[in-house]
Amino acid sequence: MAPKFGTSGLRGLVSELTPALVADYTRSFLAVCPVGTGLWVGRDLRDSSPDLAEVVIAAARGEGVAVTDCGAVPTPALAMAAMAAGAAAIMVTGSHIPADRNGLKFYVPEGEITKRDEEAILGGLGRAAAGLEASRRGTFQATGDWAARYRGAFGRALDGLKVGVWAHSAVSRDGLVACLEAMGARVAVLGRSDSFVPVDTEAVPAEVRAQFKTWAEGLDAIVSTDGDGDRPLVADATGQIVPGDVLGQITAALVGAEEVVTTVSANSGVDLSGRFGRVLRTRIGSPFVIAAMEAAGGRVVGYEPNGGFLLGFDAQGPEGVLPRLMTRDSLLPIVAALIEAKRAGSLAARVGQEPARFTVTDRLEQVPVTASQALLAALEAGGLEAFVAPFGTVASVERTDGLRLTLADGRIVHLRPSGNAPEFRVYAEADSREAAQALMVQAFAQVRAKLA
Repeated sequence: MAPKFGTSGLRGLVSELTPALVADYTRSFLAVCPVGTGLWVGRDLRDSSPDLAEVVIAAARGEGVAVTDCGAVPTPALAMAAMAAGAAAIMVTGSHIPADRNGLKFYVPEGEITKRDEEAILGGLGRAAAGLEASRRGTFQATGDWAARYRGAFGRALDGLKVGVWAHSAVSRDGLVACLEAMGARVAVLGRSDSFVPVDTEAVPAEVRAQFKTWAEGLDAIVSTDGDGDRPLVADATGQIVPGDVLGQITAALVGAEEVVTTVSANSGVDLSGRFGRVLRTRIGSPFVIAAMEAAGGRVVGYEPNGGFLLGFDAQGPEGVLPRLMTRDSLLPIVAALIEAKRAGSLAARVGQEPARFTVTDRLEQVPVTASQALLAALEAGGLEAFVAPFGTVASVERTDGLRLTLADGRIVHLRPSGNAPEFRVYAEADSREAAQALMVQAFAQVRAKLA
């Protein structure tokens, strides 16, 4: 499958991310988007990332753009540092997808690129290299600044907690440990890996869930992130994983948000909680969430079911201000969940204070986009009734992104192709974890039968 450019930047097989292609996208981005004071470059811990980062750096310098090389750094840390410097940024990462793939994420000095920027970058491909030579410097301060951000706002709010950090191959792992320890937590580092481990926080494999339950003994929580550190993964003292949209609800309440922007795939607990003045729904992808946040203004936050959280205003913590950060971040929802766990007596108790809506998600991999689109078209053309017959009847259909089917009994099934990988995703929502899981099994079996 050829590299794809969309809501998460450029993604593709490493074998197809040739130096010429990567340099072309870099030159186009620098030509059609604002650069500010220069370009900051970071990368995750995939084997292919250092070489791809060097291609980006060389292409930028050749366009006369000064480069700050941050080395291995979490995506939100890179974005935060670049924005503070008034600079653009490119992160070399494939996020949660397997190690044989990689990609680029693009940031203008104000934050993530918009859909308009994406169109401009695609339209600017194919330009000749300028043949210039600009400066290059290195810095490794970004991760430390990212971790220190939360100590500055919340102080030692985690005193007394014992937290496991599943390190795996996340580029955020050392910054995450430093942040939690600085806030007073005792940290146990778990499962550190020298080889890349793809971690999808929306579709955690059964073997990882089982490992969490083993690791959880004696801990108040287990936390982690995906490979590039912009999506959190949090489990309670029993190893039970807390869904990313529930983390979003908890975090939004902690920072005192008045308006919440989330995607159509997030569970309906945020609407039922009654804590927020307005809840806005968008298509899936942080550019859509950011656009709606900017339009809303005020004390607004955004999140996705993958757990990535965007803070749209300066929030007040007990020890100081937590400045706005309009890019997807993993650390704030992790810190918020742990603070709230301490207040409630346990993370499970705090999760139990949220409305009883539970989500489960899974994905069918290696599904061509054409097959996914054909399935949705067939369902739209009259196949919905037969599709849901084994588990219910359709009461309403939401078409903002894929097909979100509300059943007559209030359960929800959401069907959509992934926006950045050859995958078909299925989401199930119900008023108990068991009911959501049962619905997922039934709906996923239907999808598999039609696509496998």
